[in-house]
Amino acid sequence: MLHRIVVKIGSSSLTSPEGGLNKEATRFFAAELASLVAAGYQPVLVTSGAVAAGFREIGYEQRPKLLHEKQAAAAVGQALLMQAYREAFARHKVRSAQVLLTRADFNSRKRMGNASMALEELLKQQVIPVINENDTVSVDELKFGDNDTLSALVANLLKADHLLILTDMDGLYTQDPRIDPGAVRLSRVEEITEEMLQGAGGAGSKVGTGGMRSKLEAARIATRGGIPVFVGRIRDAGELLTAVRGDGHGTYFSTSSSNLPRKKQWLGFLSTPLGRLYVDEGAAEALVHGGRSLLPVGVKRVDGAFHAGDVVEVYGPDDSTLGRGIVNYDAEELDTIKGLSSADVVKQIDVVHRLEVIHRDEWISLKYSNSRF
Repeated sequence: MLHRIVVKIGSSSLTSPEGGLNKEATRFFAAELASLVAAGYQPVLVTSGAVAAGFREIGYEQRPKLLHEKQAAAAVGQALLMQAYREAFARHKVRSAQVLLTRADFNSRKRMGNASMALEELLKQQVIPVINENDTVSVDELKFGDNDTLSALVANLLKADHLLILTDMDGLYTQDPRIDPGAVRLSRVEEITEEMLQGAGGAGSKVGTGGMRSKLEAARIATRGGIPVFVGRIRDAGELLTAVRGDGHGTYFSTSSSNLPRKKQWLGFLSTPLGRLYVDEGAAEALVHGGRSLLPVGVKRVDGAFHAGDVVEVYGPDDSTLGRGIVNYDAEELDTIKGLSSADVVKQIDVVHRLEVIHRDEWISLKYSNSRF
């Protein structure tokens, strides 16, 4: 069976600092992906760069900030980007295909299944899918963050063996090495902590939108789906294959702590919460560490207008995010029984479903560790 490798390349790696597509870079990465094919791997490419490639072509002096301008730039740039990839892959007798996705394709299980079947067929026919967000129709609320998150979702969707997120940094550091000369690069990370996320910066360049934080978030999604992740730099011929084999210039993220089924991946990272629940310390402990369900007695506050069957986000006593779950009560009903014991709930209302507010089978914890690097 072929090892399936998802490779994500960001805007900063494909374009010049001023904008515009760097065809030499496109040819380099196409050659690296072709080398994976030759070595017996099955690569899938998730690429950014449409807006960056198109904004000067359309006539803007700098990367646009308004949504409709970005969409127009993407409409021009996506054609340029795909043409460059097709020509670059053809040099190695490798076929490629354009696939454009939006967040909504993953929110809907049916659309997610359709996307999966199309991608599987392309791979069966030995065609490299070149995947990008459909920037021309996407809106701000649906953005993936320079496609880092998109690459993790695609990797989980296809049950990939590895996800490689390529960037201009050679991995994750304890501090920003561009500012702190004492920063230490981490060769391997067993667990992504809250401190790591807080220490990660924003966008790394003028043409990209994804900084190290978005890469950590993507690594979190992929590793919780059981997929090991590499975040690092590829500069010389052969380095992509070296990275796949475990000796790349970057940071490797372990999958030893978890392996979520697809349903819980959807619940934790793709669903749209319609309300918030605030719980006490005992309920927080039961949910995060005890593997137990949330009962009405542990709920302190209810926010939002949701119904039974909707997804809600749950917060602890310190207002930190604990996770998400599918709620069994309407908001108004839950507000009347919050803080009550199970016996009192039965006296107060006619329970026609599970007594639990959120059953443990319909819950995913998103609580980070606070351990240091």
